[in-house]
Amino acid sequence: MKIISPVLLGLSIAVAGSAFTAAQSDSSTSTLPKVLQITVEYTKPYKGGAAHDKTESVFVAAMRRAKSPVHYVAMNALSGKSRELFVSQFDSFAEMEKDYKLMDSDPTLSAEMERAGLADGELLDGVIQSVYTYDADLSFHPHTDLDKHRVYQIFVIHIRPGKSKEWRDVVKMVKDAHEKAETSAHWGMYEAAFGALDGTFIAVTGDPSMSAIDQAFSEDKKFRDAIGGDEGMSKLDAMFGDAVESSRSELFYVNPKESYVSDDWIKADPSFWMPKPPAAKPVAKAKKPA
Repeated sequence: MKIISPVLLGLSIAVAGSAFTAAQSDSSTSTLPKVLQITVEYTKPYKGGAAHDKTESVFVAAMRRAKSPVHYVAMNALSGKSRELFVSQFDSFAEMEKDYKLMDSDPTLSAEMERAGLADGELLDGVIQSVYTYDADLSFHPHTDLDKHRVYQIFVIHIRPGKSKEWRDVVKMVKDAHEKAETSAHWGMYEAAFGALDGTFIAVTGDPSMSAIDQAFSEDKKFRDAIGGDEGMSKLDAMFGDAVESSRSELFYVNPKESYVSDDWIKADPSFWMPKPPAAKPVAKAKKPA
């Protein structure tokens, strides 16, 4: 993963690749990050496995040697076009600028990143970036134990021009129904600031395992009853259609081999973030001829 300087963050992004929440914070945090930088790497067909893990590990090793302040979590797509997300978090744009200046001031790190980028580029069809900002009003019981998340559901929504109020009314209706039904639903909502179409939002749900998805599907009836049955769902569909131009859902899983996370995260779960390579099997010695 080549982290690009802030001056290049205006590159346009195909929202099909973008999203989520989670990047990384020091240990557990009580709040979600205010700013997310998302890098999307589109890998060539069948080049996103061990070969990409190997090239990305060079970036991780270089960042760790330099003790870079810019951490990131890597995620592999389980839906849509073959791609990987690299998500970094910041509390503000001022912090983002400060951290990248520290990186740019390290000539050894810059040289290592450039060399690693040449090898990684052979496996890629393209790289794009975007920046999102957190919207607390549109979020719902967001989970902040980001170091424990292993799978992400990302809902990408693009609202119609001039329909911001209508969009917020839709989200409020959905939140109220989930609250009434006491479902397990939770998400962090982010709005595109740079690199995506205006009016693009991403709702990110992170969980320790995919069993949370099974639970969410099992709560569908509770949600429909809470929103008012068929009549309520028809009203929601009409409001959604009036406010939203397009939407889709994507599924990702965290790839620890390509992630550069803090020491606190590693100490909390070293078997996941720093897995030991499998022990080599002993080679049987050939018997000597009599």
